[in-house]
Amino acid sequence: MTTADPDSEALSGEDEAEFRARCRAFLDRHATGAGSGGHPDPRGERRLRAAQKFQRALTEAGLAGLTHPVEYGGAGLTKAHERVWRDECARYPSMTTELTISHGMCLPMLAEYGTAEQKAAWMARNISGEEVWCQMFSEPAAGSDVAGLRTRAVRDGDEWVIDGQKVWTTLAHLCAYGIVIARTNVEVPKHAGISMFIVPMDAPGIEIRPIRQIDGGTAFNEIFFTGVRIPAANLLGEADKGWAMATAMLMYERVAIGAGPVGGIDTELSDRLIEECRQRGAIGDPRLRQGLMQLRILEACRSLVSMRTRAELKAGRTPGPGGSVGKLAWSELLAAYRDLSMEVVGAAGAAWEHESGAAWSRNALSTLQSSIAGGTSEIQRNIIGDRVLGLPRDISADKGVPFKDLPL
Repeated sequence: MTTADPDSEALSGEDEAEFRARCRAFLDRHATGAGSGGHPDPRGERRLRAAQKFQRALTEAGLAGLTHPVEYGGAGLTKAHERVWRDECARYPSMTTELTISHGMCLPMLAEYGTAEQKAAWMARNISGEEVWCQMFSEPAAGSDVAGLRTRAVRDGDEWVIDGQKVWTTLAHLCAYGIVIARTNVEVPKHAGISMFIVPMDAPGIEIRPIRQIDGGTAFNEIFFTGVRIPAANLLGEADKGWAMATAMLMYERVAIGAGPVGGIDTELSDRLIEECRQRGAIGDPRLRQGLMQLRILEACRSLVSMRTRAELKAGRTPGPGGSVGKLAWSELLAAYRDLSMEVVGAAGAAWEHESGAAWSRNALSTLQSSIAGGTSEIQRNIIGDRVLGLPRDISADKGVPFKDLPL
């Protein structure tokens, strides 16, 4: 195959066919389905290790970080190569869901805003999955209103000192690094005094505590920072300019959640329920058939929105507010899937111990987080109304008020 031109978005027919065959050969061998092997995995260790194993093989095959520069651990290929890869991935089980935050949110921020030194230090090990990253935004008093955060970072010579608390941090206990936003200036309005930092998760002063979920899982965590010192060089972007970057990272998050890891029309959820109906002899039920068709239509619509979002990324633009459309569509789709799946499996869907019902029970409960993670559905609707449709904004009582003067 000829060497790819990074500035070219087109592949010759021969090059595309050769690269597609290369992707397919890799996936045939390695995309065997990720998971815990049927064993309890409340902290997500087994699933993450399976994702890392797949990512290591991807790196060795020269297929990891396709569009990132070779000097930073990428493959140095074009977005046309990435499109082919996504097309092929759509035919196989997803293997890297546990790397969604590390690769879909942290890596793009490092690539876009990091200094040459930061990229050289961290990008390659992130791309290969050797080091996994987490995102630390939410706080007990700053969930939907992320800009209301109270975690502080104070400059002390060549270091920043961080004190505060974060919550709902996925897989923090298994991550090597995290991206955190903290308040660095209380004399200005709340959106204007925030900065973004890269923090090693084993730094002295960091305490990670698991949060127990209703299904028994503990992959979420709360994190306490007590006098955590990091080098000044770990500032990502400019001091006090972190809100624009936080917004960009949230947009990357919504694309990662809403657009999914693959391209094309994805009908995985309806396919799964159709097969379950066949196995249970219920495929002829007209009410279930109508629900399956509606679910399939929702999947197709969501896929089309995702394809449009990925077209924006292909054009080299940071994801915009349109990413909220895909994220909201994903939440609505999972809600429909949850309700229909419980109809299909019936009373077994309430089981926790019996093999035939436990997986469906946990799956139904896990879908509830989709309307919260990455910004609630209510927040997504506000963003769509304001920034996509141009509707009047809600009144902000704290607009222009220095953070120090806001009520606790």
